[in-house]
Amino acid sequence: MATASAAHHDTAHDHHDHEHHDNFITKYIFSQDHKMIGKQFLVTGIFWALIGGFLSVLFRLQLGFPDLSLEFLRPLLGGWIDETGKLDPTFYLALVTMHGTIMVFFVLTAGLSGTFSNFLIPLQIGARDMASGFMNMLSYWFFFISGVIMFISLFIKTGPAGGGWVIYPPLSALEQAIPGSGLGMTLWLVAMVFFIASSLMGGINYITTIINLRTKGMSFSRLPLTIWAFFLTAVIGLLSFPVLFGAALLLVFDRSFGTSFYLSDIYIAGEALPNTGGSPVLFQHLFWFLGHPEVYIVLLPALGITSEVIATNSRKPIFGYKAMIISMLGITILSFIVWAHHMFVSGMNPFLGSIFMFLTLIIAVPSAVKVFNYLTTLWRGNLVFTPAMLFSIGLVSFFISGGLTGIFLGNSAIDIQLHDTYFVVAHFHLVMGSASFFGMVAGVYHWFPKMFGRMMDAKLGYVHFWLTFIGVYLVFFPMHYIGIAGFPRRYYNWTNFAFTDMYTDLNMFVSAAAIITFASQFIFLFNFFYSMFRGRKATQNPWRSNTLEWTTPVEPGHGNWPGEIPTVYRWPYDYSKPGAADDFIPQTVPLSQTPESNLPHEQEMVKLELEIMKEEAEVLVANESKH
Repeated sequence: MATASAAHHDTAHDHHDHEHHDNFITKYIFSQDHKMIGKQFLVTGIFWALIGGFLSVLFRLQLGFPDLSLEFLRPLLGGWIDETGKLDPTFYLALVTMHGTIMVFFVLTAGLSGTFSNFLIPLQIGARDMASGFMNMLSYWFFFISGVIMFISLFIKTGPAGGGWVIYPPLSALEQAIPGSGLGMTLWLVAMVFFIASSLMGGINYITTIINLRTKGMSFSRLPLTIWAFFLTAVIGLLSFPVLFGAALLLVFDRSFGTSFYLSDIYIAGEALPNTGGSPVLFQHLFWFLGHPEVYIVLLPALGITSEVIATNSRKPIFGYKAMIISMLGITILSFIVWAHHMFVSGMNPFLGSIFMFLTLIIAVPSAVKVFNYLTTLWRGNLVFTPAMLFSIGLVSFFISGGLTGIFLGNSAIDIQLHDTYFVVAHFHLVMGSASFFGMVAGVYHWFPKMFGRMMDAKLGYVHFWLTFIGVYLVFFPMHYIGIAGFPRRYYNWTNFAFTDMYTDLNMFVSAAAIITFASQFIFLFNFFYSMFRGRKATQNPWRSNTLEWTTPVEPGHGNWPGEIPTVYRWPYDYSKPGAADDFIPQTVPLSQTPESNLPHEQEMVKLELEIMKEEAEVLVANESKH
């Protein structure tokens, strides 16, 4: 099962020498080094997180303080502030749409998967680089082009796309429907085509690299859980993103070429449009066939990162390694057969609804296995509360509290009452948005020393964690209550209704908490960029971790290891092993060197290991004598 390319080993020095011939453009801009591409994804993701977060602050100002004059924003928003000093209702819809699109796709998909899949896969499996460095570079630049197009759409006269991040037709299909259905929607669709191409190129690369370029001894049963998570995430993306591409293509046809895939029996100002025979529900099926797997494209990498961080900082082996893998496999398969739980109110057959309800509740089982295993790993561990550890524990907290509300929404009878209320907003922002964001931040704190050779400031990390953790709960916990009361999503102004007017104070509270939480992210931003240049210099293995990336130099060059790629002899979670001299044993330490801590089955493997090492030594001597 373990594979290693001989050529891959032999080119060690070629790769390392190549680094010295790089100029600024080939090293920092059009780089084919997976580590630099990972950093490019990270910095671009941080930029988009600031944009997406700022958009949410704008519409929370409107929701929390509907009578407040926003005249002070006129220099920034121009004509989108009307003559009375209020936010334009059409622009409000655009803000909600762009916030969702940016956060789900640009931050939590590209920013999370793009960063850590690129950075960690070759380092943790023992490879020089990705299978195709050129395709890897293209993957980033397609994402960058997608971002540029989406950014341009923020500044056009009619405004960016305004049909919600799910862009349901007919609103998104008819340019005359609202200003946000015009050029802004066209640019949204073009940007998403580039984004999907980027995701597919990345996914193919990740899968190929993990299957083919593992170092000697790195069997699938010795892969860190991070790599399992990135691998299965790439599989999900490869199977689901093409469906969104098809949905977007048919929407382009309906918008620009007079087809009727999604349109039928439409009247505008009393005049019938010629479109007949289409179905807007078809779009919902196509969109959510990507949309629900997308939840796990966002969540699985964060869970993988959390597995690694919690095991390392609990100084304990991850509890239930095989159960964790099986649960991720279960999530991967089930994620494709639950999409219609987003559509319980679309008029579907109740029997079909009951099937999707059953499947939705089943997917809670592998998720619960993961939570149980995290808590059991933490239980009686020798916990080290680094900022990464705190953010990982925060992820587990959000995964529990947000996941529990998913059981309510998975029940079709209850969902019909709660659909399109703030209960749904609270649910997915906790379980998907905040949990994945915490996983991403935990990964940055944990692997920052390997990325930049320096340490982030831990005290600032603690302040960042507590402000963000408390802030997220203060924002999204009250939303459950107003959602149960029937408070609807995407309403620009709700003060005209008696049943919503009673929640004015709660909305003000949520908005104030959201603004403070957003402001606290600038602590992280300062810490990130300051530490990059001025942080304390890192040692080779600052967290005393077992995985392969910590065997490279402090700042690995192109090719990662200056000499031979190390051979792997054990799984990555030998922490606090009874009888061991230290509380961690790296994957590269042969079992024959640790007889005092070997388990009975490992002792049986020592003989085989010694025979292999003897054969390797003979081959090495033979090769040297030839030269």
